[in-house]
Amino acid sequence: MSQDIPTLFEWAGGTGALNRLTQTFYDKVSRDFHRRPGVQNMAPDYPAHVAAFIGEVFGGPKTYSENHGGHRQMVMHHLGKHLSEEQRRRWINLLADAADEVGLPDDPEFRSAFMAYVEWGSRLAKMNSNLGETCDLETEPMPARGWGVPGGPYKPSGE
Repeated sequence: MSQDIPTLFEWAGGTGALNRLTQTFYDKVSRDFHRRPGVQNMAPDYPAHVAAFIGEVFGGPKTYSENHGGHRQMVMHHLGKHLSEEQRRRWINLLADAADEVGLPDDPEFRSAFMAYVEWGSRLAKMNSNLGETCDLETEPMPARGWGVPGGPYKPSGE
């Protein structure tokens, strides 16, 4: 990407902003889905792992791939969870609320890219959650998301 166009990771506010996002999000999830198996047993550092994953997808450091197993490992976390469409949609709403609460940028370009990724990722997670408890996955490349504008990157509004 061009030197003068920030990555989604940079525009979001970097690691600190994504850590605040995922901590706030998982606090909401724990209240909203408190009876759901897996939610009450979530490791305390899981929100930071998810922040690292999102950060890498958005063009930040490769922390998740280097320290937590990459995309394949994230897929494995969802196997056998049997997520419903209602749950998927609730997660999207909770994540959008958390993004507002922690002050992620609310310009249309960023939020469009952010929510497009959330929509895509949540549908993939739901699909993977219904595959069963185990699955022979090939090494999956880490997804990469940018501004998503046909014809290439641009400067987001507000600059």
